[in-house]
Amino acid sequence: MQYGFVIPIGDIHTIAELAQLGEEAGWDGMFYWDGIYIESMPEMYDPWVVMAAMAMRTQRVRLGAIITPLSRRRPWKVAREATTLDHLSHGRLILPVGLGALDDGGFGKVGEATDRKERAELLDESLDIITGLWSERSFTYKGKHYQVDGLTYRPTPVQQPRIPIWVVGAWKREKSMARALRYDGLLPNNMNGPMTPEEMRVMRDYIAERRTSPFDIIWEGETPGNDMERASSIVRPWAEAGATWWLESRWSTQNIDEVRARIQQGPPRIS
Repeated sequence: MQYGFVIPIGDIHTIAELAQLGEEAGWDGMFYWDGIYIESMPEMYDPWVVMAAMAMRTQRVRLGAIITPLSRRRPWKVAREATTLDHLSHGRLILPVGLGALDDGGFGKVGEATDRKERAELLDESLDIITGLWSERSFTYKGKHYQVDGLTYRPTPVQQPRIPIWVVGAWKREKSMARALRYDGLLPNNMNGPMTPEEMRVMRDYIAERRTSPFDIIWEGETPGNDMERASSIVRPWAEAGATWWLESRWSTQNIDEVRARIQQGPPRIS
């Protein structure tokens, strides 16, 4: 089990500081998030700039943004941004992707696609293009939404065969799960209600039947940093059910001191 922390708030200088504190406290990954306009959030920043700042303050932890909605980003730009950040961080980037949440005004308020099917099509084509452009070969693509005519991207990412891609997968929707299984990790979204460890075991077995190479299952939640025995007891059932990453995510928190304190208390490692 590896342990990451999603930083939900803070100005950009504070976020970079918190990433450094997280590395010092023993977290394995420090993550930000991709938002354009969410009324309930007091402040937000471009995730690629934020992650660059985080990379400059850290040396070991993995970095990523939970999540990048590829339907509203040009895939050839994302491919270049991700490669640049992978080099800046010396191969520590993870690319978590999905459809995104429509409560972000960066969809409907600016004319981006909101239809689920269309966003899924854009996600699939974007992933094809991003991974194709990372190959260092001349890449051509003709899709329903995007076309690429003979682009060759250099340099390639530091990480090979590619930067790890985590994909949000709707359990038990076959098409959504098949998309995630083509890549490197799954952020599960249970369409039948709250996920339980028992349900995750079923999902883990489903994945094992279809994947033989290493594959991450990412789960998120909150644990009390002042009671590590209790924290471990929260995480343990998910680890036993197949989760390989625990993301400490405190989306309702608006107190930066609370966020800093929880980071410094360290990950809820299973004793």
